[in-house]
Amino acid sequence: MRTHHCNQLRASDIGSTATLIGWVNSARDHGGVIFIDLRDREGLTQCVFRPEENAEAAKLSHQLREEDVVLVTGKVSQRLDGTINDKIPTGEVEIVASELVIVNKAEVLPFQLDKELSNEDLRMKYRYLDLRRPRMSRNLRLRHRVTKASRDFLDDQGFLEIETPILSKSTPEGARDFLVPSRLQEGHFYALPQAPQQYKQLLMVGGVEKYFQIAKCFRDEDLRADRQPEFTQIDIEASFVGQDDIIHLVEGLLGRVFRESLEAEIPASFDRMTWREAMDRYGSDKPDRRFALEFVDLSEELKDCEFRVFSGAVANGGVVKAINAKGFADISTGQIDKLTKLAQDAGAKGLAYIQARGEERDKWRSPFVKRMTDDEVEALRAKLNIEPGDLILFAADQWESACEVLGRVRLACAEMQQLTKDNTELDFLWVTEFPLLAFDEEEGRYVAVHHPFTRPHPDDEQKLLKGELSTDIRALAYDVVLNGHELGGGSIRIHEAPLQSAMFKALGISEEQAADEFGHILDAFRFGAPPHGGVALGLDRLVMLICGEHSIREVMAFPKNNKGSDLMSQSPAEVDPKQLRDLRLQLKKRPGNPDATPA
Repeated sequence: MRTHHCNQLRASDIGSTATLIGWVNSARDHGGVIFIDLRDREGLTQCVFRPEENAEAAKLSHQLREEDVVLVTGKVSQRLDGTINDKIPTGEVEIVASELVIVNKAEVLPFQLDKELSNEDLRMKYRYLDLRRPRMSRNLRLRHRVTKASRDFLDDQGFLEIETPILSKSTPEGARDFLVPSRLQEGHFYALPQAPQQYKQLLMVGGVEKYFQIAKCFRDEDLRADRQPEFTQIDIEASFVGQDDIIHLVEGLLGRVFRESLEAEIPASFDRMTWREAMDRYGSDKPDRRFALEFVDLSEELKDCEFRVFSGAVANGGVVKAINAKGFADISTGQIDKLTKLAQDAGAKGLAYIQARGEERDKWRSPFVKRMTDDEVEALRAKLNIEPGDLILFAADQWESACEVLGRVRLACAEMQQLTKDNTELDFLWVTEFPLLAFDEEEGRYVAVHHPFTRPHPDDEQKLLKGELSTDIRALAYDVVLNGHELGGGSIRIHEAPLQSAMFKALGISEEQAADEFGHILDAFRFGAPPHGGVALGLDRLVMLICGEHSIREVMAFPKNNKGSDLMSQSPAEVDPKQLRDLRLQLKKRPGNPDATPA
């Protein structure tokens, strides 16, 4: 229908005839001469309607409004002096229209496409309009480039793209499953996959050796800005590899992605840090290192402090840690209250602090500093490099709890100080040696930190086989982090039936339960399973960071809102009772409220 798209014509095309089709981006009446900016996915071209060129087309152009779909044919002409628009690639030329066809009229839009809209629900309801905006078009284009670069790189490395089932078996892997009832087998259910974990391991048993998939995954969990009920992974698995092989592969993949999407060069290899070091220094397993605020351990200096919050924590085997927010002593009472509430929500009883409003201790504003000795004060001053204007924030508890509390406070403090505002640095990091197990106090048993197929560190493998369980057993697991965001993670897998059985036993999974839920993969391991490992990168989160967005909803074509609803198609929705009868399902009203939604 067209000879060119709306970002194609240049000065070299002057004198030729062109046909464009697209949306009216804007229309202007200059004394009877109508100017429109015609827009398609690629960009804008100015079109001019003059009565002397075609009186009928000029008359028709007076009817145009924004977002009408029109077809324009005319001569490509040089713009008059003083009217050249150097902000767009087509700004030297315009089309002097000789023909106009109104393909489709547009009603008044529910919102303007050239303005940012704070009402996200309105954007989601009319998502097909929201997608016309240049920002959203750019985001989808970048997502395509990221996906294509990933496919091309992995293809170059000999990986095969293989689809795995969407209807699978429900197994305990952390988050809540989405269940799909089976019509053919009464009382039985499929589950939508949280990840293709078992299938990709079975592909390794099947001799595929190198697999990848741009995989849809589903988790029924509470939503946040970087979480959706359905999301996409760049899923990778390989045989005959170790941890370093997967790490080098991902570094090469990300290098290709950033080069082809942003034309940015990133380091060929990333820093590495163990989980324990990351927690000890930053209080996070995905630390943002673009700002300092690194933890200082003061356990030794404050073990005899009269302030029992500090000395009591050390006496109970815990630690005292602190950060120095340089130049932030003028923090407001409201901001202190916000940080204190954050610490309490993370499990602390409160938040100890010092506002160093002068050189001497009597100028330090703090609820406890008067109970410290001069030696303790000087130890703080030396280790934390305290200067007038600094804010010192403390956490005292068992090591992991203190690190987690101060880690959250650290991030909130950095946000208050705008330490990463306008920061374009790309700080990549590998975090390794995660704990294999965590102890669930509520259930009174150990649970897998990642999933039950994660291999223990070689130095700790015998502890698992002997049943000497603790949270100190390390995993051959690794996460890749960018600017405080986890881009993805993976592990080297267990491939031997005895070690896998020991892992199930450690998790309190009986032999009968293991056979029922994981019998297929245990059987597969008995027939010569190769050593293998892999990784999964969150495609949505990766694209979000490349686009400079703060929510993965901005890089998905049709996302759900923060309640898991698609406001455009009104899903989830009730279904025809006949569909429920076919599935032999019956909905019951919620107890105590007969008018409530069925559950």
